[in-house]
Amino acid sequence: MNYLINKIKIIFFGTADFALPSLQALVNDELFKIILVVTQSDKPSGRKQLLTVSPVKLLAKNFDLPISQPQKISEITFDLKKLNPDLIIVVAYAQILPEIILNLPKYGCLNVHGSLLPKYRGASPIQTALLNNDKQTGTTIIKMDKGLDTGAILAQSPLPILVNDNAGSLHDKLAKLSSQLLIPTIKKYLDGKIKPRPQDNNLASYAPKLKKSDGLINWNKTASENESFIRAMSPWPSAWTWWKGKQIKIVSVQHLPLEINSYKPGKIFIYNSGLVIQCGKDALIIKKLQLEGKKELSSEEFLRGQRDFIGTILT
Repeated sequence: MNYLINKIKIIFFGTADFALPSLQALVNDELFKIILVVTQSDKPSGRKQLLTVSPVKLLAKNFDLPISQPQKISEITFDLKKLNPDLIIVVAYAQILPEIILNLPKYGCLNVHGSLLPKYRGASPIQTALLNNDKQTGTTIIKMDKGLDTGAILAQSPLPILVNDNAGSLHDKLAKLSSQLLIPTIKKYLDGKIKPRPQDNNLASYAPKLKKSDGLINWNKTASENESFIRAMSPWPSAWTWWKGKQIKIVSVQHLPLEINSYKPGKIFIYNSGLVIQCGKDALIIKKLQLEGKKELSSEEFLRGQRDFIGTILT
């Protein structure tokens, strides 16, 4: 295919930060033409419920790309058909595309997913990999079908999970890795150099959408389990607990637990000048935390203002 004569017309579906490096990569490549960016509607956010635009909309505006923000995808089906796209690329859009749209482009719809499919289909693959203490994750590009992340695999790239990774750092690494994989994969796919490989449904697992309430810490679990949990929930929905009727976010803890089992789970104490919390098995040194309505602090800074924290039990 002579790309320089026939630029590939792409409709890009995306909403969240994860999609930004991929959109940037497509814009930067002269072989592609973004004819429309579809993103979620502006939504009220924060205590004042101010309308907030999606990260993808902000980036698309910077490039003067045409933007559509339908409440329902069915509202724009006719408009998409008139655009006659060669390809649709979907990255962190947060809605399932109906089959009628999947069948619109000449070369189908490709999706970028932050796991090594068929492992962790669904909305929270990054957090789930950390929760399960996996040593490796990765990114996958699939040709979409009507199922949830069930399409045939075009390409995958693995990524090791480091002991200090949390969901935020892993998110950023995978977003960058995905953008690096996307462009060569599209070109090989269009040239017929990639044969889509069906997923093995027998190996499939799911990563459901998280809610704020999912971040509540269970101090009866082992210190190792809670360390993985805290990394998985950071930065959102955050790992949190109750103290005197207020929520406290446990932002980060020391990776290696302490073999201390002298207290009731949830008990706060000092050990070798460190702020420590007892778990069901072993204990964790707290490095950073944040009291409801206050800013994030190191444990040392926190204790200067909350001396009565020591000796209490978090629930």
